[in-house]
Amino acid sequence: MTTRFEGTSNYVATDDLKVAVNAAVTLRRPLLVKGEPGTGKTVLAHEIASAVGAPLIEWNVKSTTKAQQGLYEYDAVARLRDGQLGDARVHDISNYIRKGKLWEAFTAPELPVLLIDEIDKADIEFPNDLLQELDRMSFDVYETGERIIAKERPIVVITSNNEKELPDAFLRRCFFHYIKFPDADTMRAIIEVHFPGIQKALVSKAMEMFYELRDVPGLKKKPSTSELLDWLKLLLVEDMPLEVLQDRDPTKAIPPLHGALLKNEQDVMMFERLAFMARRQGR
Repeated sequence: MTTRFEGTSNYVATDDLKVAVNAAVTLRRPLLVKGEPGTGKTVLAHEIASAVGAPLIEWNVKSTTKAQQGLYEYDAVARLRDGQLGDARVHDISNYIRKGKLWEAFTAPELPVLLIDEIDKADIEFPNDLLQELDRMSFDVYETGERIIAKERPIVVITSNNEKELPDAFLRRCFFHYIKFPDADTMRAIIEVHFPGIQKALVSKAMEMFYELRDVPGLKKKPSTSELLDWLKLLLVEDMPLEVLQDRDPTKAIPPLHGALLKNEQDVMMFERLAFMARRQGR
């Protein structure tokens, strides 16, 4: 397995992101990736796995997720039910142990990439509860008395949308990288990956409108890279003439097909107010 990450044909990685990924892989420290939603944090784990030829194990964290679920879960209710039905399986408690994603990663036949996605969705104790297992790369299954030990320290990618602060003790054990919002050159490269050969004039005008929109003060949710890609796809599917973007009426502040870019009513209403003010000034 090669362990150098240089980006892939489907993922444009900046130089500082490549350095961060390779440093985390070398140190075998969890790579903690933060950034705006839509900047490719989750996709990064998929592309690392593809680039280094490793299987990907995904653990999608929810608000109700507990750290123990990453190790294993003991289904006592199923065992009780089977006992009442006289099922012989009840005599082997291991039949009721469900392996979690960390268990899968520790015992995988080949070195995997483990994605712990959106860790900040869980309660504040969740990261601390994982500290010992991620440090020691082992844990005990108390019901069976066995100890699960990682054959090799997996490549761990952890994503966060910064919804809540992570504990210092957890941060100390990670290699951290913040994915900055792409600048214009990086964005052009990303667009070219998704839409090879797309008309440069269309990209230029669409990006100009996109970045102007992101810079509007008071915007509740700035459109992300993935939303720009969705918007461009719609412009192409609808065969939107370039003149519609180039000659856009300033009294119509909302871009065409804006539902791909603006995702809440407050932002739409704000742009409608801007258009109204522009019309009044034009009288």
